[in-house]
Amino acid sequence: MTASGRDTPAASGTVYLVGAGPGAPDLLTLRAARLLADADIVFHDALVHPETVALAQRAQKIAVGKRCGRHSTAQPFINTRLVDAARRFCVVVRLKGGDPMLFGRAQEEIAALEAAGIPCEVVPGITAALAAAAELKTSLTQRGSARSITFATPRVGIAEPDGTWAAGLAAADAGAIYMGAGEAERIARTLLNAGKAPGLPVAVIESASLPEQRIRYTTLVDLPRLAGDAVTGPALILMGPQFHARNPAVSSRGAKVTRDPRYATR
Repeated sequence: MTASGRDTPAASGTVYLVGAGPGAPDLLTLRAARLLADADIVFHDALVHPETVALAQRAQKIAVGKRCGRHSTAQPFINTRLVDAARRFCVVVRLKGGDPMLFGRAQEEIAALEAAGIPCEVVPGITAALAAAAELKTSLTQRGSARSITFATPRVGIAEPDGTWAAGLAAADAGAIYMGAGEAERIARTLLNAGKAPGLPVAVIESASLPEQRIRYTTLVDLPRLAGDAVTGPALILMGPQFHARNPAVSSRGAKVTRDPRYATR
């Protein structure tokens, strides 16, 4: 093997599935930053911040992101590229937005790597729901009002069944809905039919942890009205009784959080 780990014919590298966090580069874990600095090659999602990708200074960088309504890289192709890269490089990083193990299709990549005999490790990251709760200064669980929370997404792949995402949300005190901004009408209708109260408080946060983030409050019955608003960044829908208290503090048409310039993303 060469000093850089390149051009080794046998499988010798390790693939690290690394969580890039919710967006802000300074929310990256120390382990993730170290692996990016050591990486020979990085396969990164579309939503990973450019400054986070730039931490891999000496690595070859390959974008393999998926964005709704846009051209995206097929998952089987990504799996194959990871296996091939591990046979040529020592440190292979698969950089995923948020946490790799939540709505990130990490299990498919792990299965492909294990089938090929490639060592892999997972480095967790801050998922969007936790970053959103921090920005809202509202706990996702609260004694007496929200003792359970469901993380769900209505998004399904081609030819996949719709699943039971609504049942989990209907049964829990609170919920975090990923990848649902474009389906606000269906989400509201389905949850109302499942027994959720029309006045259930809802918070929608776009681009959580970044300077351009936008926060809007509404209720479940009025959630479809937000579908007409332009959403340019990734958005998360949070719902539960705990979000009622913050409602008067933020305009329903959106607000930006004032940040300490020392920690603002450039």
